[in-house]
Amino acid sequence: MVPAITARNVYKQFGKMGTFLWEQNIKAAANREKPVVVAVDHVSFEVEEGEIFGVLGSNGSGKSTLIRLIATLLFPDKGDINVFGYDAVRQPVEVQKMINRISVQAGFFKKISPMENLLFSARLYGMDVRETRTRVEEILLRLGLEKRAIYKPMDEMSRGMQQRAAIARTLLSRPRLLLLDEPTAGLDPRSKREVQEVIRELNHDSGTTILLTTHDMMEAENLCDRFAIIDSGKIVALDTPQGLREIVSQNGSRATLEDVFLELTGKSLVKGKVN
Repeated sequence: MVPAITARNVYKQFGKMGTFLWEQNIKAAANREKPVVVAVDHVSFEVEEGEIFGVLGSNGSGKSTLIRLIATLLFPDKGDINVFGYDAVRQPVEVQKMINRISVQAGFFKKISPMENLLFSARLYGMDVRETRTRVEEILLRLGLEKRAIYKPMDEMSRGMQQRAAIARTLLSRPRLLLLDEPTAGLDPRSKREVQEVIRELNHDSGTTILLTTHDMMEAENLCDRFAIIDSGKIVALDTPQGLREIVSQNGSRATLEDVFLELTGKSLVKGKVN
């Protein structure tokens, strides 16, 4: 079976020395030079079809850049990314047909309803709106939206309900691979649980492969079959939650995922703690 995602030695940096139309002196060139930031540093991993795979890291660790590379929104400077056997650089259109992506900001027209938003998306997918309307309603109801809420403006809904609508939008295209970039960031505890439950159901009921980035240790543990810890653009560990705990367990004591993260990165994912 072809893996859902294969990443090999993927490297991406941002920033480079400025270019000039005319010759300028060395001092001026030095003043215009931009520092290079390595966002993804020779990363390699595989995700199996049907798996929920997590990428756990602090802000600025490279998680979102990695998602954008897989989604073909960015291209790597070096290395290869394949999605179900298709090359993300050479065959981006084929990759785009099989994926969908949800980020922290759901990206809706907030003054119109979930139904209107999803019908607009259906047009972009080339679907017949009349035939799609019934399916849109079925999906939204299945994901826990009340029927009256389906026709209310998005800005009257909670963030959790908006993220449910975002997941419903992805289901219109029936993606084989769903990329979730911190989908529960900023949600209240109840909304976070609701979205996490939808993610589990989607994976279990439809067999959708899911790649999830997060800085929430409990979320990674509760949702993911395996996850990678990323720090400064590098994957420093990759295993099941239990396997990662065993890396740092000593004298029979059971390590927490925070212990693992601190041991491998020297940082804490918990706000307010000294890194």
